[in-house]
Amino acid sequence: MTDRTPKGTGGAKGPDELRRQIAQTRSQLGDTIEELAAKADVKGRALARAADLRDKAGAMTVQLRSTAAQASHVMQGKATQAGHAVQGRASQAGHAVQGKAGQAGHVVQGRAGQAGHMVQGKAGRAGHVVQGRAEQAGHAVEGLPSPVRTVVQAGLRHPGVVLIAGAAGVVIAAGVLRRRHH
Repeated sequence: MTDRTPKGTGGAKGPDELRRQIAQTRSQLGDTIEELAAKADVKGRALARAADLRDKAGAMTVQLRSTAAQASHVMQGKATQAGHAVQGRASQAGHAVQGKAGQAGHVVQGRAGQAGHMVQGKAGRAGHVVQGRAEQAGHAVEGLPSPVRTVVQAGLRHPGVVLIAGAAGVVIAAGVLRRRHH
């Protein structure tokens, strides 16, 4: 509080001066009482402080929401860029794999063709060899006597029967040799 004593220490010079000093003192006393009342009003001061804090919290909430929205937009942009980059790399890798698979397919197809040609060639040569031997056997049969030639030609027409008969002959011969040996 400030010192509010009237400037003049002497008495009043008349009744009008005295009235003026009394009015001034009353005014100063009223101001002092209002200041004291404001300081003593704890509830009012607390409500004013709470209102200030609410205002600050509201402003801070708005600021935080704005900052969060900006951060969200930035992160969304970065995530989109990263997604596009990953998608591009995956596409490139897919094309590379597809190209290499095509090349490998062509290589396998070429090798299979080569193997087929080799097998075909060997089968052709084997067919010629068998045909030549069959012709030699046919010529040899022609020089045989007629009853033997007929049996041999029947054997050529039915090779399964000849194999069975030959196997039976081997079994019989083995049995005969066994009896002679014991």
